[in-house]
Amino acid sequence: MTALDAHPVSEADTSDADRIVGRQKSATIGAAVSGVDLSSTLSDAAIGVIRQALLDWKVLFFCDQDITTEQHLEFGRRFGELEVHPFAPQKPGFPEVLAITHNEDSAGYENLWHSDVTWRADPSLGSILRLLEGPAVGGDTLFSDMYAAYDGLPQRIKDRVDGRMARHDFAGFRRGLRRRGASDEEIAEFDASYPNPEHPVIRTHPETGRKAIYVNAGFTQEIVGMDPDESNDLLEILYRQASYPEYQVRFQWETNSIAFWDNRSCQHYAVSDYWPNVRRVERVTIIGDVPYYDPSQEPTEAPEDPFRGVIKRWTQS
Repeated sequence: MTALDAHPVSEADTSDADRIVGRQKSATIGAAVSGVDLSSTLSDAAIGVIRQALLDWKVLFFCDQDITTEQHLEFGRRFGELEVHPFAPQKPGFPEVLAITHNEDSAGYENLWHSDVTWRADPSLGSILRLLEGPAVGGDTLFSDMYAAYDGLPQRIKDRVDGRMARHDFAGFRRGLRRRGASDEEIAEFDASYPNPEHPVIRTHPETGRKAIYVNAGFTQEIVGMDPDESNDLLEILYRQASYPEYQVRFQWETNSIAFWDNRSCQHYAVSDYWPNVRRVERVTIIGDVPYYDPSQEPTEAPEDPFRGVIKRWTQS
């Protein structure tokens, strides 16, 4: 039923690839992956199966993965070079690992729809997050399909945003730096390193050729060259597309579960409903490339639109 089941394997050593099974979790986004042990060194064939599944389902979920930090890093590096986040806390001795803890003294604040690090000139390809400790109830993460969100726009809106560029900024992190006492000189150095890149409002995925909404409430500031009121109105429409439950999948974390998502085709929202309980995670992030918009690039075949009712009426308006 899923790409994981059907993916062809041609290499000689395919035993680990053959064991991988995926189970679809929503209409167009999310697959639960079983039959894979991330503490082992996976074959190229297995990595190929996982990569194709990521392209097809935008986010993959792995359970019961009791892995070391080194194994977490090794798995991430099979998909590309890993980034070092300049603002988030790092795990001591492992600069490429984000170590994020929320508790009574540090409440979760990632509860807005966003794609990771779009304030970089070359934002991430994907993120691999592992839960080390979580609350008994709450702390879920939602993921929203930005292909479906774009496809669900009325043509009149697509005509206004296709080919446009938007400015992104690390404004929230800048405020955090100031709260922690960073000097004007230190902040100026960060501003010079990450100087408000402009990315396409609608992004062409480099591997699938499909179009996705690529503005987000976390980091996008404005549509470049547009009247501010018109820019704000259009951005609100685009942000709202992520909020339709039909485009989403919701993941309930358990200890040693892992989510691997494609930042180029989905956004995510970390539910902050567990204070004052502890939620402790580690993340590695794969460096991506410079986003672009190419209306001529031939996309992979998209699934038939399953969405009806209010969504369909909006699309056709």
